[in-house]
Amino acid sequence: MFSRVLIANRGEIALRVIRACRELGVQSVVVYSEVDRNAAYLRCADEAICIGAGPAADSYLNIPRIISAAEIANVDAIHPGYGFLAENPHFAEVCESCKIKFIGPSSKVMAKMGNKIEARNMAKASKVPLVPGSPGAVETENDALKVSHELGFPVMIKAAGGGGGRGMRVAHNDISLVKAFFAARSEAEAAFKDPTLYIEKYVERPRHVEIQVLGDEYGNIIHLGERDCSLQRRHQKLVEESPSPVMTSSLRESMGKCAVRLAHAAGYFNAGTVEFLLDKDNNFYFIEVNARIQVEHPVTEMVTGVDLVKEQLRIASGEKLRLKQRHVTFNGWAIECRINAEDPSNGYAPSPGRIDTFIPPGGNGVRLDTHVYAGYEVPGAYDSLIGKLIVHKPTRREAIACMRRALDEFVIHGVKTTIPLFIEVFGDSRYIRGDVDTGFVEELVSRG
Repeated sequence: MFSRVLIANRGEIALRVIRACRELGVQSVVVYSEVDRNAAYLRCADEAICIGAGPAADSYLNIPRIISAAEIANVDAIHPGYGFLAENPHFAEVCESCKIKFIGPSSKVMAKMGNKIEARNMAKASKVPLVPGSPGAVETENDALKVSHELGFPVMIKAAGGGGGRGMRVAHNDISLVKAFFAARSEAEAAFKDPTLYIEKYVERPRHVEIQVLGDEYGNIIHLGERDCSLQRRHQKLVEESPSPVMTSSLRESMGKCAVRLAHAAGYFNAGTVEFLLDKDNNFYFIEVNARIQVEHPVTEMVTGVDLVKEQLRIASGEKLRLKQRHVTFNGWAIECRINAEDPSNGYAPSPGRIDTFIPPGGNGVRLDTHVYAGYEVPGAYDSLIGKLIVHKPTRREAIACMRRALDEFVIHGVKTTIPLFIEVFGDSRYIRGDVDTGFVEELVSRG
């Protein structure tokens, strides 16, 4: 096992990795920006190093400064968390060249899976079901029109190097397609420095179901079941649960085998997620691989009992997987809500500011992953996530009741949050029945 690990991230995921390191007897070094100078979790680490000003480009996205901090602190490895540089193959490659272990897949695998066109081609070769789409990149609006006519409207335009819902547009006809093509290309160029686009047939009213995979560096790969991430707004996940309300044992086995097969084909190791769309007839289609730990990983931890961050550290340090597929069991039901500092009355715009009151929920079956506290200043420079509320109960009905109770207990004053939205979601009869798709939240919001 490593002696010292640097955490190249902030907020709740930084604290999550610090805690895992502490329990494994590993010293942790956390970097921070000037904006995060007063973050409470800094004192939980063995060492904290300031790497720059508030803007991410000057700190959490600044590879030379992070590597310098790693060298000064004499660490063995770097954990990237999620977001920022977590899926940046250049960062992984720099770590490799500096003889610092990157806690994730290799830079080559990350580059391969990070390009969604390459990932689709690999999935096709691995006989993993795909949403019908363009055979490669679409270079011009005329190419886009030709492919769309062959597929039939509606279609989805996607950024090849994208993520987080950026560079994605739905088109229902020629006029909207041309407009969406240029908008998606501009957004992809600005967000990812890569304007490459491809097109898929738009699957209407699907569920978004992903499979968690875990692999060591000796070719052993398992899956840890699914997470249903269908509750989204603007392609951003808001609520995740495991198991999925529509999952059957045979469907799980089939999706899990496809995910593992694709991971083997890519030479994947460490934690990763293979994402699928599930249509109304329970046909599933590969969409992408996330080559990192996911925001929603706690729901998998709760139902399997596997600490994914500890497993990441063990795998990266050279250990073999301790679990085999037959050892993985699923117990109970877990649900996670992403508590964001956003204003529901203002189009869910970010709501930075000082948290005056912070009274977290508790009790049996409740877990809260957060780095904030009363008096904390929510910065406007970063993602609006301020916490993840997770519940775990024997049944879905009990988990929903527990989540409703926990949301009612949760008091945050000083900034606006998404808690009122979740109270509405968990009181909605469609959600309670499990009758949802990726458009559910948008419809709920539009109803006012």
